[in-house]
Amino acid sequence: MINTNITLEELNKMSVNTMGEHLGIVFTEVGTDYICGTMPVDNRTKQPMGLLHGGASGVLAETLGSIGSYLCVDIKTKACVGLNLSCNHIRAAKDGLVTGKAVLIHEGGKTHIWNIDITNDKQQLICSSRLTVMVLDKK
Repeated sequence: MINTNITLEELNKMSVNTMGEHLGIVFTEVGTDYICGTMPVDNRTKQPMGLLHGGASGVLAETLGSIGSYLCVDIKTKACVGLNLSCNHIRAAKDGLVTGKAVLIHEGGKTHIWNIDITNDKQQLICSSRLTVMVLDKK
């Protein structure tokens, strides 16, 4: 279960000086089993043909799931790292904002699994992803 005691302002401060900040990712909502964020489709996130880069979608998906896992554990004793990310690119995006919603579907002691759907401004599915996060003991 996600710790929802953190504010969106605190979450977004975590992105300072990271790839998430560089790509314009903004956390927008947190629930007990999901986390949402947006990312612009602009010169930072497009590929040479002018479409949203699949890698940028992967960054949004992994950012949402990884931070979601971070919010599920005691960060004094546990660390979360991405183990596997699979993305299916469904539709192109040329501009606007895309929104990702990561839903926790498995919260085990050693792994978390997230489904992340990314949609455009018209609520059309752009990318569907699954992320496995490994939960490690800090040494």
